[in-house]
Parts: sequence; C-alpha cells; structure tokens
Amino acid sequence: MDKYIQIIENDETVKKIIPYLKDTQAYIVGGFIRDILMNTTSPDKDLIIKCDNIKVFSQNMAKELNAHFIELDSENKIYRIVMEDKINYLDITSPIENDFEADIKRRDLTINAIAYDINNKKFTDLTGGIDDIKNKKIRGISDKNFEDDPLRLLRIYRFYAKTGFCIDEHLIELSKTLRNRINLPAKERITTELLKMFEGEYTHCALEKLYESGILEEIFPIYTEVKKVPPNTHHHLDLIHHLIETVKQIQIIYENSRPEVKKYLDSEKYGNVKTLAMLKLSGFMHDIGKPACWTIDEQTQRHRFIQHDIIGAEKVVPILKELKFSKKQIEYVKTLIKYHIYPSGLVSAADVTEKAFLKFYRKMDGYVTDVIILAMADRLSARGVQVTEEMINSNIKNLTKLMNNYIDERENIKPIEKLLDGQDIMEILNIKQGPQLGKIIKGLKEAQISSEVTTKQEAVEYIINFSKSNRI
Repeated sequence: MDKYIQIIENDETVKKIIPYLKDTQAYIVGGFIRDILMNTTSPDKDLIIKCDNIKVFSQNMAKELNAHFIELDSENKIYRIVMEDKINYLDITSPIENDFEADIKRRDLTINAIAYDINNKKFTDLTGGIDDIKNKKIRGISDKNFEDDPLRLLRIYRFYAKTGFCIDEHLIELSKTLRNRINLPAKERITTELLKMFEGEYTHCALEKLYESGILEEIFPIYTEVKKVPPNTHHHLDLIHHLIETVKQIQIIYENSRPEVKKYLDSEKYGNVKTLAMLKLSGFMHDIGKPACWTIDEQTQRHRFIQHDIIGAEKVVPILKELKFSKKQIEYVKTLIKYHIYPSGLVSAADVTEKAFLKFYRKMDGYVTDVIILAMADRLSARGVQVTEEMINSNIKNLTKLMNNYIDERENIKPIEKLLDGQDIMEILNIKQGPQLGKIIKGLKEAQISSEVTTKQEAVEYIINFSKSNRI
C-alpha cells in the first residue's frame, strides 16, 4: 500500500492542507481514496475532521489557503473549500455523533468507506473495502443504510456502470425489496445519480441490472409499456433490450471515434455532466414513442411504428421535467429523439448531394455529431431477419462519411445569416409578438436552411406568402 500512500502525500491539495491538520484527528474518505486505489484520480476530497467548531475551522482554513468557502448544508454542518485553481475542492464535516467509526459504517458501499488517516499516514478500512476493490466486488455496509436513504440503491448501479465490478447478490435482492422507495429522495438527487451512471463505461450493464431489479420502471414508468414490444423482422431484440443495446453501441462508437469526436463527447455542455452521458440517455429513450403507435399489418405481420420519433420527442419532455432535468438537457434529448431517423434517411437516398449534406449540417447545428452517432448505434442494434450485414455496413459507411465530412469541413460551413429579426417581421406584417411570430421565424429559418431563401428581399416575400397561406 506504500505506493498509494505516496500518491496521496504527493497530491498538491493534500500537501497544502496538511499543515492545518497537525493538531486534529483528520481523515480523507470516500471517492478520492477509492479512485486512488483503483489507479484513477479525482479533484474532490471529502474530509472528516474532529474539532470544536467545524464551520469556523473550515472558514479559517479557506482564508489561509486563499480559497473560497461555501456552506453546503448548515443543518448537517457540511462545508466546501474551493481551491484557487477552481478545479480541486474539499468537502469538510465532523463525524456523526463525534464518532469516526460510526460515521464510516453509515456509508453506502464498502469501496466508498475506506479512509486515510492524514496525521498517521495510514489507511483505515473498517468494512473490507480494500479487499472488495482487489476482488472487483460491490458490497453494501448495512441494509439499514439503504433503508434510511433509498438513493443509495441507485449508487449501487452508478458504481457498477463506472467500475464493471460484480454486484453482491444480497444487494441485488435488497434493490428488489426496496425498489418502491426509490422515488422518496429529491428528484434532483435521483437525476444526478442517473447522469453519473450514464457517464460510465458499463452503463448498458447497469441498465440491464436496474431493469431486472424493478427500479427502472419505478423511476421511468413508461418502460412498463416499452418492454411489451417484442422482437420483429427488423429488430432481433425486444424494444427495451434494443434500447440497452443502443447505449452499448454508443459507448463502443465513442471508444473508437476520432480524437475530435472524443473531445466533444467528453465536454460538459449540459451542466456538470459529459455530453456522452446525455447522448447515451438519449439513446436509451430514442424509441419510447413506439408503444403509442405500434401496429401490426394483418397480411404481412410487419410491425410498424409510424411517427414514433415525433411522438417520442413529445413524450420525453414531461418525463424529464418531472425528474428536474434542466431546460437545456430536455431540449437536447428531445431533439435527438425527434431527428434520430434523419441521418440514415439522408444517406440512404439515391440522389443525396453535397447540398443535402449542407442542409443537414445547418438544420442539426449543435447536434450534428450526436445525432449521427445515435443513428449509427440504432442501426447496429437492429439485426432482425430482414436486415443483412450488407445493409448495416452500407449504412454505417455512409454515416461515417457524413460525420467525417462535417468534422473536416465544419470550419467552412457558414452559419445562416439573419435576414430578418422578430421586430422586422412584426413591422412588415403588422402583427404582435406571440405564437404566430414564432411560426414565421421557424418557417423562415427552414427556408434558409433549404436555400429557398438567400436574400433579404426573398425573406420579405417568403414571410408575406407564409402569413397568407397560413392565414396569419
């Protein structure tokens, strides 16, 4: 364990805080220690410190470190110190009931309960977490801990998605027993855990286990309907497993992508979460509209799902609103569901042109990479008897061309010029601000994307004709 102790002691933030902890009983616990023992790193560190007044202690240390002090939870006395680099931070609290051992044993998983005694320079492992890391196992500390805070049930699957470790069978059974309690925690907390789960390399495995436990349908009741759609001539899997397979394929595509694509998917455009997680969430929800429009042709027995993309885009909004996703996150998932068929439809057209490519890039501005990868993953996840390898390979080849062309040429793709703004349109048509104005602006943008309108005069003529034909 000496090498891990050396890594901790050489951490720049740890070196800075050691002088302020000499006369205290202080431990680093949780994720930072777990990650060190798993040969990864984390910028955040949880500290348990025994002292008379933890708030004053934290404030004084923040001042000495020229760092920013934040009161996270006044009731439970949890405080954050954000270091000067704005990346590393410390979450500081006192042990529950002033008892370090009791505090540790009230945590969720053994791998998250390993502590490092700063002053004595040694690990304290009261629950067998170090052995569980070595044996790649996810075990709970106490059933009561999960009963007290059911959110910890989701953390089982979040860490499974991150590590790929084997989940202890008792924890799986406990999940099934307590599944109807999963919606008791605040929705924001549930969403945070879900998004962290979707960041993991093994998200598809975690989703399978989450589905088997019954927790998935507690959080997303719509999957009760989704799971009823069986395999068909186009899909070799039933619908819910098609969606899980789509998530798996997105991960594989990411791992084999060009550096530019990886960098983009690793970015955090939608809150404190990787774009990859948002893309995998979209992949898992891209066909939720199918149950509502599912028909079977009496003669051919062919399964049809007409307009499932449009229906799914509508259905996902209230689902994600209920879970307190941000407006930007909801718009992202909604857009990807609505247009997930578009890329494959484009590249399979017999007369596809560079002009059609340009229209796609402009129409999907901000979502180009995402929707192409979703289309690829969707194609790779549907291998029914009527789908040949030739069809799959051809589709993927053409979608790859669409992606590469965008990456190579995006600097030369000119944004759509704003020929008329809202004020101009209101004055020309003598209308007030409202839904009608929004329809006109959207229609004008579509006309510009299609190159039907390229000048200001054409824009004026377009909105006049548009207002007449739509009786505005």
